[in-house]
Order: sequence, then C-alpha cells, then structure tokens
Amino acid sequence: MKAESARHSARGTGHVTAALRAGIIGLGMCVPDKIVTNHDLARLIDTNDEWIVARTGIRERRVAEQNVATSDLAIVAAQRALSDAGMDASELDLVLCATTSGDFIWPATACVIQHQIGAARAAAFDLGAACSGFCYGLATAAGFIETGAMRSILVVGADTLTKQMNWEDRSTCILFGDGAGAAILTPCAPDEGVLASVLGADGSGQESVWIPAGGTRMPTTHEVLDSRLNCITMRGPEVYRFAVKIVPEVVTEALKRACLRPHDITLLIMHQANIRIVESVAERLSLTPDRIFVNLDRYGNTSAASVPMALAEAAEQGRLHRGDIVVTVGFGAGLTWAANVIRWRRD
Repeated sequence: MKAESARHSARGTGHVTAALRAGIIGLGMCVPDKIVTNHDLARLIDTNDEWIVARTGIRERRVAEQNVATSDLAIVAAQRALSDAGMDASELDLVLCATTSGDFIWPATACVIQHQIGAARAAAFDLGAACSGFCYGLATAAGFIETGAMRSILVVGADTLTKQMNWEDRSTCILFGDGAGAAILTPCAPDEGVLASVLGADGSGQESVWIPAGGTRMPTTHEVLDSRLNCITMRGPEVYRFAVKIVPEVVTEALKRACLRPHDITLLIMHQANIRIVESVAERLSLTPDRIFVNLDRYGNTSAASVPMALAEAAEQGRLHRGDIVVTVGFGAGLTWAANVIRWRRD
C-alpha cells in the first residue's frame, strides 16, 4: 500500500483569485435514538470498556433500527440545516449526498432526500468517497458555486454502517455508528468560505478497508452471506499508518494553497475514526487540544457523517466564529483523503 505525499498525488481546487467563494450558512445533524455502549458490546463479544476506550477513544455509538434507512437520518439533518440557514428547500440548486450505505443500489439516496425535503428544482447525485465523502462534497459544491453554475447547494454526509457490519467481528463492530450531517453552501465574499481544497486517492490500498462482496465483482450469493463477505473488513494497523501520514500532509498542503500555516488554524475538524489518530495528527501539526474537535467518544466512526456532525456540534457549542480558520479533513476507504480550508462566514 502506498500513501504518497499530498503534494504530488492530490488534486487541488484552491482558486485564490476567485471572484466569489462558497460559504456555509446552515448546519444540521441527526443520529438514531438507540445508544450502544461498550458495556453492551461486552455482552455480545469478547471485549470490555477499558480495552475499547484505550484503543479507540469510543465509549458509545448510535445504531439505527432495522426500519431506519440512511435517507431517514439525512432528511432530518437536511431539514435542520435548511432551518439553520433560514432557507426553503425550493431554493436549492443541488442536493449532494456523500454516502457508501445508501438506501438502494440505485437510485441515488440524494434523489430520495431531494424528493422528501421538497427540493423540486434541484439536481441530485451521490458521491462515494467513504469517510472522505463530505470533504470531497464540500470541494465539489464550492466548485459549482465559484463558477457561477449554482448558488445554493445542500451537502449531506450520511451513513448507517452498522447495517454493513459483522457484529461478531470485534475488530470492526466496536468502531462504527450511524448518523447524518448536512451543510448549506451559498456564494460569499472572496476572502471567506472555502478558501482551498485538496483531494487525493491511492487505489492500491483498496483492500485495507472494504466490503468485498455485494457489487459486480462478487455478487451476493448464499455462500457470500454465509461467509460474511458482504460486511466491512479492515486491516487496522494499515489504516492507522496511512492516516497519521497523509492527514498532516494534506492539511499542510491545503493551508499552503490558502497562503496559511498550521498555526493559523482556529479549529481542526477531522474524520472521527480513532483518538490515537487524532492525537498523533495534532502532535505533528503542533496543535493544542483546544484547537481540535472530538466527539467520537459519543458517536464512534460515522463515516461520511462524522465531519458534518462535528461541524454542527462545534457550531452549537459556540466554537465557530466569523473569521475563524476551520480545517475539515477526511480519510478512509479507497484509500481516499481530502481537506478543506474554510474562513468561517457566520457570527
């Protein structure tokens, strides 16, 4: 598995001379009511609370009931983001949903969301970049707005990965939770909003974290189901080494494209995967704990939902202020990675 430097392998979308930018004006999130604690898991598999907390930082996670689909959470998060923005869904030009656990193989979950929230004139599509999905989505939305092609875009990150887990595999079932987060982007001044984005991928690491079966390479059969090949599998040490190397690189590169440095960061919002990764990245970027947002202890790894959920909670806690430099960064299956540098536009 390779994880080449972000400088050489990533695609960038920073346009420092843009006439306008895309800024976030509304945020929302939604998680299921059901809480599964580490103590609950200890009754199902050979593990305990101390072991999980020490290795991941996770204490509990939210789990969707069988009749709750990814779009059900996404729709609530989207409606809350629209309310936060003071906007009606009819004003949206695009609904973009970052997910790898959509309601169906097709159509896109974004189409389900678009219909249910009443965004009748909006285009809609899904983006599949796993845990990097929302950050990819921010860069995509910013590009549409900067070119003038669109003015109002809903970006949703939503996943219900607990429906794709083998609950007998303690290496994965302790990690994941379900949730959705959403952001509304509209044009803003050139010195605000998404200042730069860097996206990257290394497909040689595709087997580091994946679901082997269920697609056209290995269609679902009785044998596949019996072997649990339709569930998440992960090589934890590989993913850890990849993350602690690539995240500081991609953050530094994105900041450079915005003519900034790590010490300019007000708040770093990382994909909430593992506290050891968060702490290692903070150390490499010389960031103190007060400049890192963490909520994985309560939600676990919610994949594409983790960054927008963290953004929504950071705003609710009063940790985002106009002029702050907020960096969002995701990393995950693919392998993929992405970072966005945002000058916050809201008071």
